[in-house]
This record gives sequence, structure tokens and C-alpha cells, in this order.
Amino acid sequence: MRKGNQSQSTVIMSTKLFVGNLSFNATQEQLQGLFGAHGTVVEVDVVKDKFTNRPRGFGFVTMETPEAAEAAIKALNGKELEGRALTVNVARPREERAPRTGGGERRERRY
Repeated sequence: MRKGNQSQSTVIMSTKLFVGNLSFNATQEQLQGLFGAHGTVVEVDVVKDKFTNRPRGFGFVTMETPEAAEAAIKALNGKELEGRALTVNVARPREERAPRTGGGERRERRY
């Protein structure tokens, strides 16, 4: 490794958390404040139905550091928000699913 006047880039690892059992009235601002008490929040996403635009009862919060994510999990998993006990854990990657074909086999019409 060479020493000298080279600039080093700093990589900040962030950790995405799954937040389940959310009240349908929960807002991104509420989650920002709740999780922000445990570290820097990079992003908040309350998932909505793509057809009705109504909340689906879960979301994702990305914390700046793994330590902040761990602190948030310990403090908020099971904590009540608007009468519902939150489920907070590290988000897993979405599993690949086969494309939907629209309802099964096509049948030949008989007249």
C-alpha cells in the first residue's frame, strides 16, 4: 500500500429495516421521528397499494449505520404505535417470483 497525499473515499454502510404492523394512518414523518431517536435516518418508505394508493401496513426505514439499525431494532420491535405493536427487523432482499400470466391456462372455446 502506498502512503502519500491520496484522498481516501469513505464508504458508509446503511442498513434497511422492515417495519411491519403499521397503522394505516402512520406517516413517513412519524417514522422519521421515531427511528431518528436511534440514529441518522437515510430514507423512509411507507408502502402503498399501487392501485388505490392506500397504505399497506408496512414500510422500510434505512438507517445510516448498522449500529443505529441495531439500536432501533432493540428499542422499537414490539413498541406500540397508534395501538399496534411494531415488527422491526433487518429487511431481506425481495425473492424472485415467476411472472404472472393472468389466470392460468387458456382454454379452447367450443361453439
